[in-house]
Amino acid sequence: MQPTVASLWRYPVKSCRGESLERVEVEPWGVAQDRRWMVVDPAGAMVTARELNRLLVVHPTLTDVGLRLAVAGEPAVEVPVPDPAEQVPISIWSSRLTAADAGEAAARWLSDTLGRPLRLVHLDDPRRRATSPVYSGPDDRVSLADGYPLLLTTTASADVVSEAADAPVPMHRYRPNLVVEGTQPWAEDAWRRFRIGDVTFRVVKGCARCVMTTMEPDHDAGSVARGPEPTRTLARLRRFGKGVWFGVNVIPDHPLPADATLAVGDAVEVLEAVESGTPPIGS
Repeated sequence: MQPTVASLWRYPVKSCRGESLERVEVEPWGVAQDRRWMVVDPAGAMVTARELNRLLVVHPTLTDVGLRLAVAGEPAVEVPVPDPAEQVPISIWSSRLTAADAGEAAARWLSDTLGRPLRLVHLDDPRRRATSPVYSGPDDRVSLADGYPLLLTTTASADVVSEAADAPVPMHRYRPNLVVEGTQPWAEDAWRRFRIGDVTFRVVKGCARCVMTTMEPDHDAGSVARGPEPTRTLARLRRFGKGVWFGVNVIPDHPLPADATLAVGDAVEVLEAVESGTPPIGS
């Protein structure tokens, strides 16, 4: 069976609500407009839903001039793309770089809505942030995603976890960019290079999962529920070393073709793979 693209996801603001799209543009650092905005504390350190769960119910919408932020029951705020000349230092994991501060209106809205001092920043130029050199090349770049441009998951692997868990685990909990159907479970662990349309990707590392997969946002209520799944089931099925693993991190080969795009339904051609059953890279 020919694998195909089942769904495509973009997350305009890191750790906030994502959006499912029929077609996306691909840039060297990931899906266009994916995780170019991030919430930070007053010192510029990233703040994610791992510690501030309600970030998951913040609904960002890209506009012609910037971003609209909304939460159920609260007035929304319009945020223009900030002046890239107004750079502030930020930190995300081991990366130290600069981004443009989004201003006082966004900061007040986030702080009031989420109950602690927060600011919003915009990464105007993702070329400032390199990926981890351990699993990628010196010219690879990433926006404000955790470590690599795109996360790929498969419906077959998600189905195995859901069947083994107490309750189905929806795919959005894994926060992928690229979801593929028509594979065997865990086939993605063995992939090394694949092509969709005119874009070729490298699989550079498996993804060790964190507590965010256990959170289910209720966007209508503006709240987030937490439970043991899928971590409990992944610990039985997918424990390698000290982590539990689901999905793989991928990087588009560069230079990219002009107008590089992916669409739901596109065929996925595996160009290079190792033996089936191989543990994820990095595990």
